[in-house]
Amino acid sequence: MDDAFVLGPFLIPITAIVGAFIYIIVKTLARARVRELEIRERIAMIERGLVPPPEVDPRGFDRAMDRVERLREYRTHAGAGRHRRAGVVLMGVGFGLMVLIYFTSNESSVAIGVGGFLVVMGLAFFINSLMESPGDSYGSRNFGPSSSPTFGAPQPPSQPADPPRRDPNG
Repeated sequence: MDDAFVLGPFLIPITAIVGAFIYIIVKTLARARVRELEIRERIAMIERGLVPPPEVDPRGFDRAMDRVERLREYRTHAGAGRHRRAGVVLMGVGFGLMVLIYFTSNESSVAIGVGGFLVVMGLAFFINSLMESPGDSYGSRNFGPSSSPTFGAPQPPSQPADPPRRDPNG
Protein backbone atom coordinates (compact mmCIF):
# COMPACT_ATOMS: atom_id res chain seq x y z
CA MET A 1 0.00 0.00 0.00
CA ASP A 2 2.86 2.35 0.73
CA ASP A 3 4.29 1.88 -2.76
CA ALA A 4 1.17 3.36 -4.36
CA PHE A 5 1.48 6.50 -2.26
CA VAL A 6 5.18 6.85 -3.01
CA LEU A 7 4.85 6.30 -6.78
CA GLY A 8 1.50 8.07 -7.13
CA PRO A 9 2.78 11.61 -7.75
CA PHE A 10 5.16 10.33 -10.41
CA LEU A 11 2.71 8.16 -12.36
CA ILE A 12 0.71 11.04 -13.83
CA PRO A 13 3.70 12.95 -15.32
CA ILE A 14 5.27 9.72 -16.58
CA THR A 15 1.97 8.73 -18.23
CA ALA A 16 1.66 12.19 -19.80
CA ILE A 17 5.21 12.10 -21.20
CA VAL A 18 4.84 8.58 -22.59
CA GLY A 19 1.43 9.50 -24.05
CA ALA A 20 2.91 12.60 -25.71
CA PHE A 21 5.65 10.53 -27.35
CA ILE A 22 3.14 7.93 -28.56
CA TYR A 23 0.91 10.70 -29.94
CA ILE A 24 3.83 12.26 -31.86
CA ILE A 25 4.84 8.90 -33.31
CA VAL A 26 1.28 8.05 -34.42
CA LYS A 27 0.79 11.52 -35.93
CA THR A 28 4.07 11.25 -37.86
CA LEU A 29 3.15 7.81 -39.21
CA ALA A 30 -0.31 9.03 -40.26
CA ARG A 31 1.15 12.08 -42.00
CA ALA A 32 3.66 9.86 -43.83
CA ARG A 33 0.84 7.55 -44.96
CA VAL A 34 -1.23 10.48 -46.26
CA ARG A 35 1.81 11.85 -48.11
CA GLU A 36 2.48 8.43 -49.63
CA LEU A 37 -1.12 8.23 -50.88
CA GLU A 38 -0.85 11.74 -52.36
CA ILE A 39 2.31 10.72 -54.22
CA ARG A 40 0.69 7.52 -55.50
CA GLU A 41 -2.32 9.52 -56.70
CA ARG A 42 -0.02 11.93 -58.51
CA ILE A 43 1.88 9.05 -60.15
CA ALA A 44 -1.40 7.45 -61.23
CA MET A 45 -2.52 10.72 -62.83
CA ILE A 46 0.76 10.97 -64.71
CA GLU A 47 0.49 7.34 -65.89
CA ARG A 48 -3.00 8.07 -67.25
CA GLY A 49 -1.62 11.01 -69.19
CA LEU A 50 -3.13 13.70 -66.99
CA VAL A 51 -1.11 16.66 -65.74
CA PRO A 52 -1.63 17.06 -62.00
CA PRO A 53 -2.18 20.66 -60.91
CA PRO A 54 0.19 22.22 -58.39
CA GLU A 55 -2.65 22.44 -55.85
CA VAL A 56 -2.58 18.65 -55.42
CA ASP A 57 -0.06 19.31 -52.65
CA PRO A 58 -1.68 22.30 -50.92
CA ARG A 59 0.65 22.13 -47.93
CA GLY A 60 3.71 22.30 -50.19
CA PHE A 61 2.15 25.09 -52.21
CA ASP A 62 1.37 27.05 -49.02
CA ARG A 63 4.90 26.49 -47.71
CA ALA A 64 6.39 27.75 -50.97
CA MET A 65 4.17 30.82 -50.99
CA ASP A 66 5.04 31.55 -47.36
CA ARG A 67 8.74 31.36 -48.24
CA VAL A 68 8.23 33.77 -51.14
CA GLU A 69 6.34 36.21 -48.90
CA ARG A 70 9.00 36.06 -46.18
CA LEU A 71 11.76 36.63 -48.74
CA ARG A 72 9.88 39.58 -50.23
CA GLU A 73 9.28 41.03 -46.77
CA TYR A 74 12.92 40.54 -45.85
CA ARG A 75 14.15 42.24 -49.01
CA THR A 76 11.88 45.27 -48.63
CA HIS A 77 12.75 45.95 -44.99
CA ALA A 78 16.27 44.58 -44.65
CA GLY A 79 18.38 47.56 -45.76
CA ALA A 80 17.41 50.25 -43.25
CA GLY A 81 17.14 47.86 -40.32
CA ARG A 82 20.51 46.34 -41.09
CA HIS A 83 22.19 49.75 -41.19
CA ARG A 84 20.40 50.83 -38.01
CA ARG A 85 21.52 47.72 -36.14
CA ALA A 86 25.09 48.06 -37.40
CA GLY A 87 25.14 51.71 -36.32
CA VAL A 88 23.87 51.00 -32.84
CA VAL A 89 26.34 48.13 -32.40
CA LEU A 90 29.28 50.22 -33.59
CA MET A 91 28.33 53.09 -31.31
CA GLY A 92 28.06 50.69 -28.37
CA VAL A 93 31.45 49.13 -29.13
CA GLY A 94 32.97 52.58 -29.53
CA PHE A 95 31.63 53.84 -26.19
CA GLY A 96 32.74 50.57 -24.57
CA LEU A 97 36.27 50.97 -25.93
CA MET A 98 36.33 54.56 -24.70
CA VAL A 99 35.51 53.46 -21.17
CA LEU A 100 37.86 50.47 -21.30
CA ILE A 101 40.85 52.41 -22.60
CA TYR A 102 40.26 55.33 -20.24
CA PHE A 103 40.07 53.16 -17.13
CA THR A 104 43.02 50.95 -18.11
CA SER A 105 45.42 53.66 -19.27
CA ASN A 106 43.99 56.88 -17.77
CA GLU A 107 44.58 58.64 -21.10
CA SER A 108 41.40 60.32 -22.25
CA SER A 109 42.81 61.46 -25.61
CA VAL A 110 43.64 57.90 -26.69
CA ALA A 111 40.28 56.63 -25.44
CA ILE A 112 38.37 59.31 -27.33
CA GLY A 113 40.49 58.75 -30.43
CA VAL A 114 40.01 55.00 -30.69
CA GLY A 115 36.46 54.75 -29.35
CA GLY A 116 35.37 57.99 -31.02
CA PHE A 117 36.26 56.60 -34.44
CA LEU A 118 33.89 53.68 -33.95
CA VAL A 119 31.19 55.96 -32.52
CA VAL A 120 31.42 58.21 -35.60
CA MET A 121 31.24 55.17 -37.91
CA GLY A 122 28.18 53.88 -36.02
CA LEU A 123 26.57 57.31 -36.22
CA ALA A 124 27.15 57.31 -39.98
CA PHE A 125 25.44 53.92 -40.32
CA PHE A 126 22.54 55.09 -38.18
CA ILE A 127 22.05 58.27 -40.25
CA ASN A 128 22.26 56.16 -43.42
CA SER A 129 19.41 54.00 -42.12
CA LEU A 130 17.27 57.09 -41.52
CA MET A 131 17.91 58.41 -45.04
CA GLU A 132 16.98 55.13 -46.75
CA SER A 133 13.37 55.13 -47.90
CA PRO A 134 11.16 52.12 -47.04
CA GLY A 135 10.62 51.30 -50.73
CA ASP A 136 14.32 50.96 -51.46
CA SER A 137 15.69 47.48 -51.51
CA TYR A 138 18.84 46.07 -52.94
CA GLY A 139 17.01 43.10 -54.38
CA SER A 140 14.61 45.20 -56.46
CA ARG A 141 17.32 46.78 -58.58
CA ASN A 142 17.76 44.68 -61.69
CA PHE A 143 20.50 45.93 -63.98
CA GLY A 144 20.96 42.85 -66.10
CA PRO A 145 21.89 42.74 -69.80
CA SER A 146 18.24 43.05 -70.83
CA SER A 147 17.58 46.19 -68.80
CA SER A 148 19.48 49.44 -68.44
CA PRO A 149 19.43 51.82 -65.51
CA THR A 150 16.74 54.47 -65.82
CA PHE A 151 18.32 57.06 -63.51
CA GLY A 152 14.93 58.02 -62.09
CA ALA A 153 13.03 58.46 -65.37
CA PRO A 154 10.11 56.06 -65.80
CA GLN A 155 10.29 53.91 -68.91
CA PRO A 156 7.22 53.25 -71.04
CA PRO A 157 6.14 49.60 -71.08
CA SER A 158 7.64 47.72 -73.99
CA GLN A 159 5.21 46.33 -76.56
CA PRO A 160 5.78 42.83 -77.93
CA ALA A 161 6.63 42.67 -81.59
CA ASP A 162 3.86 41.45 -83.90
CA PRO A 163 4.56 38.03 -85.44
CA PRO A 164 5.12 38.04 -89.22
CA ARG A 165 1.92 37.53 -91.15
CA ARG A 166 1.55 35.07 -93.99
CA ASP A 167 -0.36 35.77 -97.10
CA PRO A 168 -3.39 33.39 -97.08
CA ASN A 169 -3.51 33.41 -100.92
CA GLY A 170 0.18 32.62 -101.41
